[in-house]
Amino acid sequence: MQSQRQKTPLSSVSQKTIGRLSLYRRLLHDLLLENKKNVYSHQLAILAGGTAAQVRRDMMALGYTGSPSKGYDVEKLIESIGIFLDTPEGQKAALVGVGNLGRAILAFFSGRRPKLSIAAAFDSDTNKTGRLIHGCPCFPIHDLKKIISERGIELGIIAVPAGDAQSVADLMIEAGIRGILNFAPVPLHVSHKVHVEYIDMTMALEKVAYFARQGL
Repeated sequence: MQSQRQKTPLSSVSQKTIGRLSLYRRLLHDLLLENKKNVYSHQLAILAGGTAAQVRRDMMALGYTGSPSKGYDVEKLIESIGIFLDTPEGQKAALVGVGNLGRAILAFFSGRRPKLSIAAAFDSDTNKTGRLIHGCPCFPIHDLKKIISERGIELGIIAVPAGDAQSVADLMIEAGIRGILNFAPVPLHVSHKVHVEYIDMTMALEKVAYFARQGL
């Protein structure tokens, strides 16, 4: 097995490929917990809900090859995906909105990814600021630009009501944020230099409800 530290040019990697690689890494960590040392492309494909051919194409983006007799070495493949997806120094995110959803996000990400962490949270409620919430320091929203600059934060997570999402996004972008994960059910108006991913739980649940009624 071999892995290359030279990454495929970003312009040639699709968003779907990045998403699948992230999924593979999570599944591979699960296999490690089961003491699985090796996995074949067709086995990983079944777990990921894809095809063996797709898995092999995605591994080509990593410059990683498996053995016909043993498949992929699980630990080395996790390392190879990490080299591809992560930066050596890691990246930090800021969360705005420490309500029930924000707290759940903080709890979920706490210690999950050493190279990707939520370094600061922000809220307008003074009862939430000035303390740690799930191990993350919470600051007043008016300190956002200063804290983002001081801590080298590059990513933003929006977990505020829809009516506040655009103003929060504007504040993040002014502070230098260039990637936003938006949980608010509203589209954001940002420049083409800012990458936004949307998590619309209401829409997802309505899709589930619709197809459940169809008996699919």
